[in-house]
Amino acid sequence: MPAAAVPAEYRLGSGDVIRIAVFQNPEMTLETRVTEAGVISFPLIGEQRIGGRSVTEAERQIADALRTGNFVRNPQVTIVVMQVRGNQASVLGQVNKPGRYPIEVAGMRLSDLLAMAGGTAPTGADVVVVSGVRSGEPFRQEVDLPTLFASGGAQRDLTILNGDTVWVDRQSLLYIYGEVQRPGPVRLERGMTLLQALASGGGLTLRGTERGIRVHRKAADGQVQILQPKMTDTLRDGDVIYVRESLF
Repeated sequence: MPAAAVPAEYRLGSGDVIRIAVFQNPEMTLETRVTEAGVISFPLIGEQRIGGRSVTEAERQIADALRTGNFVRNPQVTIVVMQVRGNQASVLGQVNKPGRYPIEVAGMRLSDLLAMAGGTAPTGADVVVVSGVRSGEPFRQEVDLPTLFASGGAQRDLTILNGDTVWVDRQSLLYIYGEVQRPGPVRLERGMTLLQALASGGGLTLRGTERGIRVHRKAADGQVQILQPKMTDTLRDGDVIYVRESLF
């Protein structure tokens, strides 16, 4: 059974299979599974509750128990995680299969977890939010998914830890109505210009006029601004494009 490459902050959970070794005491080597209660039974020191502890903390706990009981004078304990079964992460929002998923492999990456959830839905945004706890502090980070597959993107593919939540928001939309071939909502692509948005709507009808185009945009204070943009101007989430009918 191959040992898992466990990240430093990995916390042991019920169902995890671990191998415990004590330096120069091979008779104490034990391969065991963490129970549902987060407990293992180790020779001489009996039951030890290690569920929820990091690998380093569990090693220290067992070493302290061996030292306190005068079983080993200066114990050096090593724990290797053989199978990861006790940890889960959630994927919510615009994915094909939202839910809770087991972290089957220590060192699981964000891309791996999203793949388990069936990938982002067609309505999902490119930027996802990963939240959880790191070093005892609340953690939140936005990840731009397309950058994961660019040069050096592997460094931005976050390691998922127990209890993490991945939120995939709705893709930004804009709306086109009036004299266009296909009025309605349009997916707002990155850096989309007014010209590109109109093309997504099939272009103007024979009665439409570029001079009559207006963009209704909600400002930070909630007020709606009416703009007369250029074809090269970029658009924002929630913009409403109105194409007027030509008067002649």
